[in-house]
Amino acid sequence: MTFTDVRIKVPEEMAMYLRPQNQRAEMERNALLLYPYINNKTISHGRAAEILGISKYDLIELYNQMGLSYLSMDISEIEDEVANWEKLKGELI
Repeated sequence: MTFTDVRIKVPEEMAMYLRPQNQRAEMERNALLLYPYINNKTISHGRAAEILGISKYDLIELYNQMGLSYLSMDISEIEDEVANWEKLKGELI
């Protein structure tokens, strides 16, 4: 994997938090920088994982540990999806 330096403008008080103390902290920081692009569907979890050099499962687990859910649906949306699946399954039988 090739790395590059990128300059970003942040408030001075924030700079100390952007200097990771170890490899794990660096991975978390980079994953968090990609998260808005996953959230707005610019890239997928799989593509973000590729960029970070880890598996999609590992990225999903990393986000989970940071409190960021893989599923963006709320419970009512999930219930609707299950109901639709049950209906389709019944039509196929």
